[in-house]
Amino acid sequence: MGENEVLIFGMHFNINPVAFVLPIGQNGWKIQWYGVLIAFGFLLAVIYGARYAKRFNIDFDRLLDVIIVTAPVAILCARAYYVIFDGKPLKSFGEFFGVGTDSGISGLAIYGGVIGAAVCGTLMCRLKKIKVLDALDLAALGFLIGQGIGRWGNFTNQEAFGTFTGSSFWGMQSNNTIDYMKGYGLVHPCFLYESIWCIAGFFVLHFLANRRKFSGQISLYYCVWYGFGRAIIETLRTDSLMIGPIRVSCLLSAVACVAAAVALVLIDKRMKEEKAALVYSGVFSDDETEEEAEEEPTEETNEESEADIKEEENE
Repeated sequence: MGENEVLIFGMHFNINPVAFVLPIGQNGWKIQWYGVLIAFGFLLAVIYGARYAKRFNIDFDRLLDVIIVTAPVAILCARAYYVIFDGKPLKSFGEFFGVGTDSGISGLAIYGGVIGAAVCGTLMCRLKKIKVLDALDLAALGFLIGQGIGRWGNFTNQEAFGTFTGSSFWGMQSNNTIDYMKGYGLVHPCFLYESIWCIAGFFVLHFLANRRKFSGQISLYYCVWYGFGRAIIETLRTDSLMIGPIRVSCLLSAVACVAAAVALVLIDKRMKEEKAALVYSGVFSDDETEEEAEEEPTEETNEESEADIKEEENE
C-alpha cells in the first residue's frame, strides 16, 4: 500500500489528507481535510439552528452571538482536553496553538469541545437572555450533525481506528494502521461506527424534538444516545486517551449516559405525580364547590323563607 492508499470493505481509495495549500510562508500553509470537514459539519449545525430555532423558542440573532463566542472557546477546550490526557508534554507553549507547524493544531478531543461549549454557551445565554435549557436542546442536535460529519476527518487522516477485526472483508487497512498495529490485517473503522451512530441519533432526536415535554429533554437524550454509543465504540479503539488503565472517554460516556437516563426517569416520574395531583385537586375542588353550593342558601331561598314567616304571623 502507498502512503495514501486505503483499503476499506474491499474498496481501494487514494487519500491525500491535505485539501489544499495556501500561499502563506515559505512552504505554504497546508489545509487538512480534517479541518475542512469539521468546519463543514459546524456550518451545517449552524444552518440547522437557524432553521429550527423558533421551535425551541429561541431568537436566532441572539443565539448567533452566543455561537460566535462559544465556537473558538470550544476548539481551545477540545485542544486542552487532548493535551491533558494525551500524556505527552508539549515542546513549547506555541505548540498548543499549532505555531511553528505547517498543519496547525494537531490533536483535538470532542468531549473537551462539548464541555467547553456547554459551559461557555451557558454563560453567554444568560448574558443574552436566552433560556439555557432550550439552547442546550438545540445545541445537542447541532453536536450530532457536527460529530457525524467531522468524524470523516479521522478517515482522511487514517486515525481513530480499532483493533483487528479478524475478517478478510470487514474493516480497513492503510500504512498508518499497519505501522501502528505492527502487522497486517483489517481493523475496526471506529470513525465510521461513530459517524453512523451520530447521524442516526440526529434523526431520532430531531423526531423527538417535535414531542418535547420539557426544556432540557433533548440534551438529556443526547447524553444517553451519544454516551451509550461512544462507551461501546471506545472499547474498540487503539488510541484512547487514558488515566492509568482507564479509558477516559469510555468512563465519561458511561457516566453521562447513566446520569442522563436517571434524570429522565426522575423528571418523568415527577411530571406524572404533578399531573395526578392537579387532577385530584381539580376533582376535590369540584366536590367541595358542589357541597358549598348545597349548604349556602340562595337569594330565592331566603325570599321564600321570609314569605313563609310573614304568612305564619298573619295567621
